[in-house]
Amino acid sequence: MRAFAGLPLPDAALMALEDVQGELTAGRPVPPENMHLTLAFLDDQPEQMLQALHQELAGIRAPVLTLRFHGLEVFGGRQPRVLAAAVQKTPELSRLRDRVRSACQAAGIGLARERFRPHVTLARFPRHLQPGQLEKIASFLQAAAGFRLQAEAGCLALYQSTLAPEGARYDVLAEYPLEG
Repeated sequence: MRAFAGLPLPDAALMALEDVQGELTAGRPVPPENMHLTLAFLDDQPEQMLQALHQELAGIRAPVLTLRFHGLEVFGGRQPRVLAAAVQKTPELSRLRDRVRSACQAAGIGLARERFRPHVTLARFPRHLQPGQLEKIASFLQAAAGFRLQAEAGCLALYQSTLAPEGARYDVLAEYPLEG
Protein backbone atom coordinates (compact mmCIF):
# COMPACT_ATOMS: atom_id res chain seq x y z
CA MET A 1 0.00 0.00 0.00
CA ARG A 2 1.37 3.42 -0.96
CA ALA A 3 1.44 5.59 2.16
CA PHE A 4 2.85 8.65 3.90
CA ALA A 5 2.75 10.38 7.29
CA GLY A 6 1.75 14.01 7.47
CA LEU A 7 -0.13 16.81 9.13
CA PRO A 8 -3.76 17.42 8.16
CA LEU A 9 -4.76 21.07 8.03
CA PRO A 10 -7.63 22.71 9.93
CA ASP A 11 -10.67 23.87 7.96
CA ALA A 12 -9.80 27.58 8.27
CA ALA A 13 -6.39 26.97 6.68
CA LEU A 14 -7.95 24.87 3.91
CA MET A 15 -10.39 27.68 3.10
CA ALA A 16 -7.59 30.26 2.97
CA LEU A 17 -5.51 28.01 0.69
CA GLU A 18 -8.55 27.43 -1.55
CA ASP A 19 -8.86 31.22 -1.89
CA VAL A 20 -5.25 31.33 -3.08
CA GLN A 21 -5.92 28.53 -5.58
CA GLY A 22 -8.91 30.45 -6.94
CA GLU A 23 -6.57 33.14 -8.26
CA LEU A 24 -4.42 30.70 -10.24
CA THR A 25 -5.26 30.37 -13.93
CA ALA A 26 -2.83 27.55 -14.79
CA GLY A 27 -2.42 23.99 -13.56
CA ARG A 28 -4.67 21.54 -11.76
CA PRO A 29 -5.61 22.57 -8.19
CA VAL A 30 -5.17 20.01 -5.43
CA PRO A 31 -8.56 19.24 -3.85
CA PRO A 32 -8.76 20.62 -0.29
CA GLU A 33 -9.31 17.12 1.13
CA ASN A 34 -5.85 16.21 -0.23
CA MET A 35 -3.99 19.19 1.25
CA HIS A 36 -1.53 18.27 3.99
CA LEU A 37 2.08 18.75 5.05
CA THR A 38 4.10 15.58 4.37
CA LEU A 39 6.55 14.50 7.08
CA ALA A 40 7.60 11.14 5.59
CA PHE A 41 6.79 9.55 2.25
CA LEU A 42 6.74 5.78 2.77
CA ASP A 43 6.22 4.58 -0.82
CA ASP A 44 4.66 1.10 -1.16
CA GLN A 45 4.64 -0.87 2.09
CA PRO A 46 3.07 -4.18 3.10
CA GLU A 47 0.18 -3.92 5.57
CA GLN A 48 2.16 -5.56 8.40
CA MET A 49 4.82 -2.81 8.13
CA LEU A 50 2.13 -0.14 8.26
CA GLN A 51 0.58 -1.85 11.28
CA ALA A 52 3.98 -1.79 13.01
CA LEU A 53 4.33 1.89 12.07
CA HIS A 54 0.85 2.59 13.45
CA GLN A 55 2.00 1.27 16.84
CA GLU A 56 5.13 3.44 16.71
CA LEU A 57 3.26 6.59 15.68
CA ALA A 58 0.71 6.07 18.46
CA GLY A 59 3.59 6.42 20.93
CA ILE A 60 4.75 9.82 19.70
CA ARG A 61 4.13 12.67 22.12
CA ALA A 62 4.46 16.13 20.63
CA PRO A 63 2.85 19.51 21.18
CA VAL A 64 0.23 21.06 18.92
CA LEU A 65 2.17 22.86 16.21
CA THR A 66 1.69 26.36 14.88
CA LEU A 67 2.29 26.25 11.15
CA ARG A 68 3.43 29.56 9.69
CA PHE A 69 2.92 29.82 5.95
CA HIS A 70 5.15 32.41 4.33
CA GLY A 71 4.77 32.83 0.60
CA LEU A 72 4.32 30.56 -2.39
CA GLU A 73 6.92 28.71 -4.40
CA VAL A 74 7.20 26.42 -7.38
CA PHE A 75 9.15 23.18 -7.57
CA GLY A 76 10.57 21.75 -10.76
CA GLY A 77 13.13 24.33 -11.83
CA ARG A 78 12.71 26.03 -15.19
CA GLN A 79 9.70 23.87 -15.96
CA PRO A 80 7.50 24.24 -12.85
CA ARG A 81 5.71 21.06 -11.81
CA VAL A 82 4.15 22.07 -8.49
CA LEU A 83 2.86 25.21 -6.81
CA ALA A 84 3.15 25.09 -3.02
CA ALA A 85 2.52 27.22 0.04
CA ALA A 86 5.82 27.37 1.94
CA VAL A 87 5.76 26.57 5.66
CA GLN A 88 8.39 27.92 8.05
CA LYS A 89 10.71 25.18 9.26
CA THR A 90 10.61 25.54 13.04
CA PRO A 91 12.52 23.46 15.61
CA GLU A 92 9.21 21.91 16.78
CA LEU A 93 8.24 20.90 13.24
CA SER A 94 11.71 19.47 12.58
CA ARG A 95 11.61 17.49 15.85
CA LEU A 96 8.23 16.00 14.95
CA ARG A 97 9.52 15.04 11.51
CA ASP A 98 12.57 13.41 13.11
CA ARG A 99 10.31 11.45 15.49
CA VAL A 100 8.16 10.26 12.59
CA ARG A 101 11.24 9.18 10.64
CA SER A 102 12.55 7.34 13.74
CA ALA A 103 9.17 5.61 14.10
CA CYS A 104 9.44 4.49 10.47
CA GLN A 105 12.89 3.04 11.09
CA ALA A 106 11.70 1.28 14.25
CA ALA A 107 8.88 -0.29 12.19
CA GLY A 108 11.42 -1.52 9.63
CA ILE A 109 10.59 1.04 6.94
CA GLY A 110 13.64 2.49 5.24
CA LEU A 111 13.33 6.07 4.07
CA ALA A 112 15.35 7.94 1.48
CA ARG A 113 17.45 10.82 2.77
CA GLU A 114 15.94 14.05 1.59
CA ARG A 115 16.07 17.72 2.40
CA PHE A 116 13.04 18.80 4.41
CA ARG A 117 11.25 21.71 2.71
CA PRO A 118 7.92 21.94 4.54
CA HIS A 119 5.11 22.94 2.20
CA VAL A 120 1.54 22.25 1.20
CA THR A 121 1.01 21.46 -2.48
CA LEU A 122 -1.69 23.68 -4.02
CA ALA A 123 -1.52 22.82 -7.73
CA ARG A 124 0.24 20.57 -10.20
CA PHE A 125 1.31 21.67 -13.65
CA PRO A 126 1.43 19.53 -16.81
CA ARG A 127 4.80 18.40 -18.15
CA HIS A 128 4.47 20.73 -21.10
CA LEU A 129 2.95 24.11 -20.37
CA GLN A 130 0.86 25.80 -23.03
CA PRO A 131 2.18 29.08 -24.46
CA GLY A 132 1.65 31.89 -21.98
CA GLN A 133 1.16 29.65 -18.94
CA LEU A 134 4.67 30.23 -17.60
CA GLU A 135 4.01 33.97 -17.68
CA LYS A 136 0.65 33.46 -15.90
CA ILE A 137 2.40 31.46 -13.16
CA ALA A 138 5.11 34.13 -12.76
CA SER A 139 2.48 36.87 -12.59
CA PHE A 140 0.48 34.90 -10.03
CA LEU A 141 3.58 34.36 -7.86
CA GLN A 142 4.38 38.05 -7.98
CA ALA A 143 0.82 39.03 -7.00
CA ALA A 144 0.75 36.48 -4.17
CA ALA A 145 4.26 37.22 -2.87
CA GLY A 146 2.92 38.54 0.45
CA PHE A 147 0.87 35.42 1.25
CA ARG A 148 0.92 34.69 4.98
CA LEU A 149 -1.14 32.32 7.08
CA GLN A 150 -0.92 30.80 10.52
CA ALA A 151 -2.70 27.58 11.51
CA GLU A 152 -2.55 25.01 14.27
CA ALA A 153 -1.86 21.38 13.42
CA GLY A 154 -3.62 19.35 16.09
CA CYS A 155 -2.81 15.86 14.89
CA LEU A 156 -0.47 13.68 12.90
CA ALA A 157 -1.95 11.24 10.38
CA LEU A 158 -1.01 8.11 8.47
CA TYR A 159 -2.40 8.29 4.93
CA GLN A 160 -2.97 5.87 2.09
CA SER A 161 -2.23 7.31 -1.35
CA THR A 162 -4.15 5.88 -4.31
CA LEU A 163 -2.97 6.97 -7.75
CA ALA A 164 -5.54 7.56 -10.49
CA PRO A 165 -5.47 9.26 -13.92
CA GLU A 166 -7.36 12.27 -12.55
CA GLY A 167 -4.89 12.62 -9.65
CA ALA A 168 -4.01 10.98 -6.37
CA ARG A 169 -6.56 10.41 -3.62
CA TYR A 170 -5.45 10.45 0.01
CA ASP A 171 -7.34 8.60 2.72
CA VAL A 172 -6.54 8.88 6.42
CA LEU A 173 -5.76 5.45 7.87
CA ALA A 174 -5.17 6.68 11.43
CA GLU A 175 -4.83 9.94 13.34
CA TYR A 176 -2.62 10.65 16.34
CA PRO A 177 -3.54 13.74 18.39
CA LEU A 178 -0.86 16.24 19.27
CA GLU A 179 -1.01 17.50 22.82
CA GLY A 180 -2.00 21.05 23.62
